[in-house]
Amino acid sequence: MTTDKLQRACCIVGGGPAGMMAGLLLARAGVRVLVLEKHIDFLHDFRGDTVHPSTLEILDQLGLYEKFLERPHTKAYRLRGRFGSLETTFADFTYLPVRAKFVALMPQWDFLDFLAAEARRHPNFDLRMEAEVTALRTADGKVVGADVRTPEGRLDVLCDLVLGCDGRHSTVRREAGLRVQDLGAPMNVLWFRLSRKATDPEEPVGSFGAGHILVGINRGDYWQCGFVIAKGSLEAVKAQGVDTIRSAIVQLAPFLADRTGEIRRFDDFKQLTVGVDRLTKWHKPGVLCIGDAAHTMSPIGGVVNLAIQDAVAAANIVARPLRDGRLTDADLASVQARRKRPTQLVQYLQVQIQKRVISGVLGSTAQPDPPLPLRLIARYPALARIPARLLGLGYRRERVMETGR
Repeated sequence: MTTDKLQRACCIVGGGPAGMMAGLLLARAGVRVLVLEKHIDFLHDFRGDTVHPSTLEILDQLGLYEKFLERPHTKAYRLRGRFGSLETTFADFTYLPVRAKFVALMPQWDFLDFLAAEARRHPNFDLRMEAEVTALRTADGKVVGADVRTPEGRLDVLCDLVLGCDGRHSTVRREAGLRVQDLGAPMNVLWFRLSRKATDPEEPVGSFGAGHILVGINRGDYWQCGFVIAKGSLEAVKAQGVDTIRSAIVQLAPFLADRTGEIRRFDDFKQLTVGVDRLTKWHKPGVLCIGDAAHTMSPIGGVVNLAIQDAVAAANIVARPLRDGRLTDADLASVQARRKRPTQLVQYLQVQIQKRVISGVLGSTAQPDPPLPLRLIARYPALARIPARLLGLGYRRERVMETGR
């Protein structure tokens, strides 16, 4: 096994949405950037498959909108859900003041592959797969690089900035010693797939029933489904048997009744441990965390778009200092200052929904009563534009700056 050395202006740890978008934007701005992804490819199932209007707006600013939509995808112009006996459209994207008045449903590996392909057009972009960061390198109290394990041997990376984009189990934030504030989450999700028929609904499925919650994302020839369970209840759910889950699915989404037999054993499920937390401080000299590495989010609301917005803000702020060799800790603090409030707002809404809605549904054996906001939307459909704006655009949308070109 050999040891190689690399020097770059920025080393991005993690090839997820935040990492790949940041890599593309920094390379585009003239920064020598290295992205390290520990997996051999992007083909990891049960990731978020929603590309929101705010992200499509970023792609439009980059001149990549039409090219991106050439890839196979479906469009959700509205989101419908069933809560107990009430079924209604709770989010209508068709009135959003942006070009993309829909959510694009595309497997995340296709989205990441697209970003990687565009980033590779820039000669100062380097993506290494099967490259796992094991430790951060420090000198004089500052992070100056990373130790990386690859199939060919050890890789020593020296850089001006380590950008942590390595998700909820972030090695970067652990090795940097950044303090985490845990906000809690009452549920986990069992992900699985069921085949899809041409007569099925086109739009995503969301259904709240007696003690159970089901979500489904249209992936063309199959549904990516999530069955929500109370945190820590997996063994109890297993003890009840697969038939219990099959019956619950039929009650929540009757159109799936003829294919629940595709679930044969509990090995067909993959548990996602849901968490909601955030760093009290996202940075130290030489290192910055964004996306889930800075603030782990609940899947409520499809928050991949928040990580994308983090990446745009980070690139806007640090690209020029990185390129000019004058990056300071104040620049890193500026990224957190800009993105802190949107993160707090989204997490506040997630925690409130968890406490006031999800915990009540999972802890009951009776059909749930629809919450007041849903009842109001069902009565006054124009109100569906409000959650559409929150979900589709979020708070404090970022715009790609041209300063680096």
